[in-house]
Amino acid sequence: MTERSARHNALILAILIARVASPLSAQSVPGSSTEPASAADAQWRQDLAAWRTQREANISAPDGWLTLIGLEWLKPGVNTVGSAADNQVRIRAQVPDHIGLLTVTAKALQILAPNGGFPPDLTIDGAPAREGLLAADDAKPNTIAWHGLTMVVLHRGNRYALRIKDADSPTRASFHGLHWYPPDPHFRVSARWIPYNPPHVEKIPTIIGTTLNLPSPGVAEFTLDGKTLHLEPVIEGDDQTVLFFILRDLTSQSTTYEAARFLHTGLPDHGLTNPGHLELDFNKLENPPSAYTSFAAGPLPPEQNRLPISIPAGEERYPH
Repeated sequence: MTERSARHNALILAILIARVASPLSAQSVPGSSTEPASAADAQWRQDLAAWRTQREANISAPDGWLTLIGLEWLKPGVNTVGSAADNQVRIRAQVPDHIGLLTVTAKALQILAPNGGFPPDLTIDGAPAREGLLAADDAKPNTIAWHGLTMVVLHRGNRYALRIKDADSPTRASFHGLHWYPPDPHFRVSARWIPYNPPHVEKIPTIIGTTLNLPSPGVAEFTLDGKTLHLEPVIEGDDQTVLFFILRDLTSQSTTYEAARFLHTGLPDHGLTNPGHLELDFNKLENPPSAYTSFAAGPLPPEQNRLPISIPAGEERYPH
């Protein structure tokens, strides 16, 4: 028996056990029994509008995804960084000719000053720049900044990449808002939570051809338009309070971003390790960073999260 077949059989067994334990089926989430449906619906629409407004603010912020102007792979050894043509990593923005030297070895990543020293006003985590080691952990990498320019080094597989953002980027300057489907309660559903025992690691492909190994604690089963469907979330980083769904549906062929959309939710009502229920509000589906810039290395949905239905809800394609 292959690993995929074993996982499939284990999932089917878990679903059958969960159905025996809880006879409720996934359905649209109703309002509270003590609150009129109209009041609950109005509150939901108000909260959704506030969430979407905040989402647009985050995207267009001075350090948001619209400011991304580069994702440069660093080679082993010395990598000079700046706007001058003689740099290994050339930044095409109004920045100093030579910012620094990023040195990569098998054991360490560090920053050194160029000839003449670091440019005035260059900072690392808000303090004046100094030579030394750099952290490249996704959770809290060191941030190198010069006025509106920020740079962080990220560890990807066995390589390092320099992510460069510019608050004055043309993409941010031309931003005119996101496009959304109208709010629709039909796409707000209650899903049955079926935990994996034990959790397993899901291999998530990315747009640039790398693979992310992320833990998956279980699967959400729900019914939409008469079809029973499954979505497998992962845990991203150290935050154990948020489930991260990477998915694609048939609207990707016409009105939504082709590669994927994201959905973040809270935890199931009985925790990650017990059967329970979980709300999936597809009106909060959002585009990944790669929808706004070609420099983002976005994840792609695993095979089981490529849904055979249309979900015309949430964020539509970004009009470049």
